[in-house]
Amino acid sequence: MKKTLIWIGALVVGALLGLLGIAWLNDVMDFVATVYTRLFQLLAVPTIVLAVITTFATFGSKGSGRIFGRTLIYTLLTTFAAAAVGAILYVVIAPGNLPTEALSSTQPSDISPQTSFYEHILGVIPNNIVKPFLEGNVLSLLLLAFAVGIGLSKLPESENKAVIVKGLLGLQDLLFLLIRGLIYTLPLGITAFAAQLSAQVSAGVVADTIGKYVLVVLGGNVIQFFVVLPLFLLARGLNPIRVLGKMMPAVLMALFTKSSAATLPVTMQTAEQRLGIRKDIARFVLPICTTINMNGCAAFILVTSLFVMQNGGTTLTLGTILLWLFISVISAVGNAGVPMGCFFLTLSLMSGIGAPVAILGIILPIYTIIDMVETAENVWSDSCVCAMTDRDLK
Repeated sequence: MKKTLIWIGALVVGALLGLLGIAWLNDVMDFVATVYTRLFQLLAVPTIVLAVITTFATFGSKGSGRIFGRTLIYTLLTTFAAAAVGAILYVVIAPGNLPTEALSSTQPSDISPQTSFYEHILGVIPNNIVKPFLEGNVLSLLLLAFAVGIGLSKLPESENKAVIVKGLLGLQDLLFLLIRGLIYTLPLGITAFAAQLSAQVSAGVVADTIGKYVLVVLGGNVIQFFVVLPLFLLARGLNPIRVLGKMMPAVLMALFTKSSAATLPVTMQTAEQRLGIRKDIARFVLPICTTINMNGCAAFILVTSLFVMQNGGTTLTLGTILLWLFISVISAVGNAGVPMGCFFLTLSLMSGIGAPVAILGIILPIYTIIDMVETAENVWSDSCVCAMTDRDLK
């Protein structure tokens, strides 16, 4: 709560500073915003790559077989469905753009040029292991990270494998330390981003545009929670009302703690004692789901990325939406352990492609509410995956 109040305070201060219309102050705010953008770009590539590699690399140590196979399949299906619902709502509700003059200094994203879908796919297949890092090609990096992570999980246990995995985890710990330091000073960045926008954008336009964006995000979460996930349960012969009723203590705790990991002990206990899931299933599936099953995060990444890129001048073709649907799903699966969760990952993705991340400065205070709903949805999805896996293997 304290952090949220600080962020909101920074947003208000920045907006007021921008409205003053003082030239030198605007220059200072532009400088600070540029510094933060560059720092996020610096951390974007290692954040994405290490998160995905370490997440998939640990699969080998958690075992394999039918339980893991079912867990992974249901995770990918529900996560893809959540992102698809977000994409459909975005097209239907169609949040508008902020005034073009407010974002005139930003460059359109180069991740989605006006080319065919075939050229999109061909362009992300790397032919040089260094080039994607230098260009910040997000999808190529995700493909490389996915391949390396799965490869490590399939390697037989050995000293060499242990050294590689420990080295990657050590680098990730170091990166997270740098991220926490950056987040600690983030109110200054929010102030600068808000000042940039308020110097040029009227509050009414922002409220209308951001309001539609929030409607898409929260609407997608509600549909996924009350419609899509129950349909998955019904398809496997389970009563969604009964499952939700039994898992309600965990879902409510997730809503208020905003942490799937902190809720995990309650989720496991509730699944075993109230829902009747077998211990071997619950204690295997739920920790994995807490790590990789991020329905709400996938939808947030997709909707927010489309919104930010649209405001940066990118034309949202079907090919672009499908491309970022894939990116959002893989990014959400590899999002485990990143401080500030999918908000920071989305910020990193957008910074990496040169999109106008200043918009995220306005979204950040609202994200507190979004995060509550998303976490509850993630735990509900974890519960569904666990229940369906238990049903399949009985």
